[in-house]
Amino acid sequence: MKKLIKRHAVRLEFDKDSLVHLNLSGAAFTDDWLWVAGDEACGIDRLKRLGPIGGEALRFGEPKNFPLAELLDLPGNADDEADLEGMAFDGRHLWVVGSHGLKRKNAKPGRSAEDNARRLAKLSLDANRLLLACIPVVHDDAGQPSLVRRADDGRQALRLEGDDRVNALTRLLETDPHYGRFLSLPGKDNGFDVEGLALLGESMLLGLRGPVLRGWAGLLEVQPQPAGRHLRLASLSGTETPLRKHFLNLGGLGVRDLHMDGDDLFILAGPTMVLDGEIRLYRWGGARQALRAVDAPVAFWPDLEPVCTLPHEPGADRAEAFCAVPRGLARTPSWLALYDAPAPARHPEPYTVLGDLVARA
Repeated sequence: MKKLIKRHAVRLEFDKDSLVHLNLSGAAFTDDWLWVAGDEACGIDRLKRLGPIGGEALRFGEPKNFPLAELLDLPGNADDEADLEGMAFDGRHLWVVGSHGLKRKNAKPGRSAEDNARRLAKLSLDANRLLLACIPVVHDDAGQPSLVRRADDGRQALRLEGDDRVNALTRLLETDPHYGRFLSLPGKDNGFDVEGLALLGESMLLGLRGPVLRGWAGLLEVQPQPAGRHLRLASLSGTETPLRKHFLNLGGLGVRDLHMDGDDLFILAGPTMVLDGEIRLYRWGGARQALRAVDAPVAFWPDLEPVCTLPHEPGADRAEAFCAVPRGLARTPSWLALYDAPAPARHPEPYTVLGDLVARA
């Protein structure tokens, strides 16, 4: 695999109230505006392109936060984290997806064994993690984009129907022979965990960090459609089912993010468990046509092309957000990679974090 990484080439500047700069997990561009989300917040941040001030190739700042509670009727409380893990722009809406996964309390230093044992036994679900939504993007006279609950042309912010315990996707998977039993396991325990979203015409792909089944990672293909005040899952083309499962050979890794680039699908892959393992970028050449040709409820894809390995360090620098940089912003065609738990070298100043450019070779 080639070394295509330009490290610390993108500078992101946040304000002192930021909840996402150290846990970035989703990114998307609308023109030269960058939208980012973190897995410990319940909102989306918009960053403006600014002139470089150092050695970086690209700089974004002057953040504006859009709280999800002002855009959607959330299943949980306004300040409950949504654990957003994937973003994509379809030209009219910004799509976002939460992890949909349970979480387990962690053991803490200085606690007794009995106390930590109790903590490890506690499972919970933040209701806002059950989020799959589209939000209208509108522009003012100066071309500045914003997210709105309702646009003047009738577009509305909608989320997948459900409540604080289940939504249309998890209800569909409850009896699924591959994923049903993993809904009761936390994401970091190889349980059900959505990380990544890619648009495929009227349908979309949801990437699964977990579970990985005997080395096979999963993509769920679904087709959300407006239905009154919510989204529903429509039957996929060529089948009577609203769900199609794709199993990928990613060398035992799970999906960390997805991006459709023309006919090709790029897959950011990493460990499903809490491990300091390799993080790779895969290219699925001709994926769009291959996926359109599938008319069965399940498909296997064993031969994907590894492109490069992304930087990682023990306990830090876990690449989780990945998207194409619009042509013309960078000197050469590039991807943007952003990191959860950035190492100190990526965090040179308070509320400033550095990402990487990856050559689109």
